[in-house]
Amino acid sequence: MRILLGVGAGIAAYKVALVLRRFTEAGHDVHVVPTPASLEFVGRATWEALSGERVTTDVFDDVPAVEHVALGREADLVVVAPATADLLARSAVGRCDDLLTAALLTVRCPVLMAPAMHSEMWLHPATQANVATLRARGVHVMDPDVGRLTGPDSGPGRLPEPEEIVARALALVAPQDLAGRRVVVTAGGTRESIDPVRFLGNRSTGQQGWALARAAARRGADVTLVAANVSLPSPVGVHVVPVESSVELSAAVHEAAESADAVVMAAAVADFRPAAPMATKLKKSGDTVPRLDLVQTEDILASLVAARRPGQVVVGFAAETGDAAGDVLTHGAQKARRKGADLLVVNPVGDAVGFGDVLTSATILGSDGAVVAAADGTKDAVADAVWDSVVARLG
Repeated sequence: MRILLGVGAGIAAYKVALVLRRFTEAGHDVHVVPTPASLEFVGRATWEALSGERVTTDVFDDVPAVEHVALGREADLVVVAPATADLLARSAVGRCDDLLTAALLTVRCPVLMAPAMHSEMWLHPATQANVATLRARGVHVMDPDVGRLTGPDSGPGRLPEPEEIVARALALVAPQDLAGRRVVVTAGGTRESIDPVRFLGNRSTGQQGWALARAAARRGADVTLVAANVSLPSPVGVHVVPVESSVELSAAVHEAAESADAVVMAAAVADFRPAAPMATKLKKSGDTVPRLDLVQTEDILASLVAARRPGQVVVGFAAETGDAAGDVLTHGAQKARRKGADLLVVNPVGDAVGFGDVLTSATILGSDGAVVAAADGTKDAVADAVWDSVVARLG
């Protein structure tokens, strides 16, 4: 998707670098158009480095290309942040005295503006009238956050957080094919206590589950995210239920699944747990190595499949490495037939593969082990491919 990112002249412009990074990490092409004054806050080199594209501010920089018209015609989405009082005013009356405001007069795609200014400026009748005018024309103007402003001041006028801006923006162009649906996503890795200090765990960071939750919320779903030991900011518009162990995760996901249209089990659930966790810290004793007896944990995906209501879609995840007995897809297909979930998402994992903030790949299998779809790239791309396949089964 082609995104036009306008940057206004406010101190909050530094936070927009995170908005840009979030868009590019999701695979979108972003053209940054700052106002000339905004370069006093964040320089041209920063925007060019982060976007990978030339940055200009003046309609005369490339006259033959008629750039302000080209920018508007090519954009699929426009985001303006920070939308200062001056920028809101100029947009409301149709001024076009720099490249950004000229381009805003040519766009026909959704436009989101994220205001940031001092409270007195935001609450002034002139600003409120300009916001009302823009909203009446179909421009989506966010309300600013309430909090710390420049200097010691606090109040309404703080730029919304980058994650919220990105979520609101992408929701404007996302298909609303999950509107009215309730979905449950699990994420992260469970921890099985050995004693009050130690646990058995795994390498899952929860990033794929987070991407699934974000994508479902963008597409209109009511999302419950059961999160096992994840240290990430909560996705915008998503209800997060924190858990630690496989027992806690099972209880939470089964409760949430009772009213869900779809359940996606992206969490890495431990296969084994200590049979008898110690009440006190296990101490070293000479050269003696203590014995750790393990028992199998519940197969939560299998129990969800067994309890599945008519019409409910259950999706599992299988992180595979391949071995002498078969490659990743061979093991994935066997698991898909054994588990009986509607879909099984198979992805290779290993050192610097699959876990964390890295590119990934996934193959989506049906319950018979046949390939349904595939996706490569960011975890957001995989998430959308999963939901595309879920929507096809929800009908």
